[in-house]
Amino acid sequence: MNKRRWVAIIIAIVLLVFSIVSSSITQKSADEKQLGQINELFYGNDGIQEQVEAAGTSDQKIVRLVVEGTIVDDGTSGMFSSGGYNHESFMKQLATIKEDSQVKGILLEINSPGGSVYETAEITRALKELQKDKEIPIYATMESQAASGGYYIAAGSDKIFATEDTMTGSIGVIMSSMNYSGLMEKLGIADSTIKSGALKDIGSSSRPQTEQDKEVLQAFVDSMYGRFVKVVAQGRKMNETDVRKLADGRIYDGAQAVDNGLVDEIGYPDQALQALKKDKKLSDATVVSYTTGATNFINTWLGSSLAELQGIKPSQEDLVKKIVESVGTPQAPKAMYLYGGE
Repeated sequence: MNKRRWVAIIIAIVLLVFSIVSSSITQKSADEKQLGQINELFYGNDGIQEQVEAAGTSDQKIVRLVVEGTIVDDGTSGMFSSGGYNHESFMKQLATIKEDSQVKGILLEINSPGGSVYETAEITRALKELQKDKEIPIYATMESQAASGGYYIAAGSDKIFATEDTMTGSIGVIMSSMNYSGLMEKLGIADSTIKSGALKDIGSSSRPQTEQDKEVLQAFVDSMYGRFVKVVAQGRKMNETDVRKLADGRIYDGAQAVDNGLVDEIGYPDQALQALKKDKKLSDATVVSYTTGATNFINTWLGSSLAELQGIKPSQEDLVKKIVESVGTPQAPKAMYLYGGE
């Protein structure tokens, strides 16, 4: 019998044993703890684990936090993250820092076009609490891009670094929608929505947009825009009027951002880290990052399929639905702190 057949047999046996054990425990429904222990053995857990990236000689720590990708909550846990930004995991990391008295600095690495208004504001609030309550300095470093919401979460940092070629700025709010009422009219299709008030279906793509619709939606977006401007003005210690001159949605490269005051220095992540160590007298600090307690099994086809069958991992259909809900639909557009070119 060749090696491939043995591998197939072993996988089949593992699958069979796991299914029997799981179904047995589920049918008895007596010991959920036991089932949880079995699942943890196979998949690991969502617990945050510390990983040393650069050893130091003191008990002081600098935590490297990474925001990679669009800032939305896709409904997955850290253990089942697809590799992009995972909001639940990131918020757990911030909570872990809050409970660790040895953390004396944060290096916030950002490579993001922005994202959802709520998640962006939630991150910013948590970072401000760490600065104020724990007196932890935050140095932000922008990689390829830190636009819109990506800049929003960086704005309050003690110091912001970017490379000359970083794309940043895009300060503002966007609410994208599509109106196909003209096409419907040509096809002889009429919108027969029944509503309690003229604005109940505001933003609908199946009827022409009215002037009142535009006024209400513009006021809604302008209100969020005002909060964005305030965050930048407070973080950068600038006048709101001056910020508004920069915040018409346009993008800047890193060099332009230094000239207009949105960024402090040109530098890569390693240079930002060295500056943090030097400025805050943390030269002996240990640099750490966070990971989940997931096992390698979860990344295999078998592990992923089993987790989905058990309902532990969201299906692809659920993931797509959650992402669509996060960014809005043509019938229900959402305001986003997102670079409009994405």
